[in-house]
Amino acid sequence: MKIATYNVNSVNARLENLLAWLKAEEPDIALLQEIKSEHNAFPMFELMSAGYEAKILGQKSYNGVAVLSRGKITVTAEGLPDFEDEQARYLEAEIDVGGAIWRVASIYAPNGNPPYNDPDDDSRYAYKLRWFAALRRRAAELLASRQPTILGGDFNVILRDDDVYNPDDFRRNALFRPEVRAALTALQHEGWYDAFRTLHPLKNGYTYWDYAGAALHNDLGMRIDYLFCSPAAVDRLVSCDVNKTPRLAIKPSDHTVLQAVLS
Repeated sequence: MKIATYNVNSVNARLENLLAWLKAEEPDIALLQEIKSEHNAFPMFELMSAGYEAKILGQKSYNGVAVLSRGKITVTAEGLPDFEDEQARYLEAEIDVGGAIWRVASIYAPNGNPPYNDPDDDSRYAYKLRWFAALRRRAAELLASRQPTILGGDFNVILRDDDVYNPDDFRRNALFRPEVRAALTALQHEGWYDAFRTLHPLKNGYTYWDYAGAALHNDLGMRIDYLFCSPAAVDRLVSCDVNKTPRLAIKPSDHTVLQAVLS
């Protein structure tokens, strides 16, 4: 089973790149973030023609998550349970892949940095911490089910110093502050496995490069996209790698694909 996560940074703006990647890699499941589309504007027909069913939790112009699959998708949660949230950031589903039932979630965690015009406004960071607390509660419930489960997406957290090109530049950034790193580390302590780090403890694994400053050319990136596996899923993990091809395309997203194969 091949699964991938991809922050497309507007599904309609990147549709040509998305379809080219789907055709080349043929993932069984694709988790998309920042689709920036409501249901009536989402390219259902184009994805259906490519062989994929799609379920989305969308918003106009920003946020939004989707799950694509070659098999039938049964949505199990739209938004984090017991967490009131106007923003479309969490979509959970069950998918049958070759007779095996997988639980997956497409996740677009809050950024948490203040508005540019009010650097002292900490409300977005407070919301990010509340959101991660709700994610941990749901993750604990999913672990208790013992079902093969994968939480994938853009977590907007730089977990370690070697997950960013220059950690000292990001010490005060909401992607790297101690509280959010601790929240994501807690998922691992509670039983979730970072698929990429499980197989590649030393590689940088960058999944994001800013559009400015020749960041991609100079590999000034960061690792903020993850696939977290439950114990029943990580036991089946065969490979997990970054696919930079979509980031090298014309008019790319600022993120690229993280994909894994499980037996």
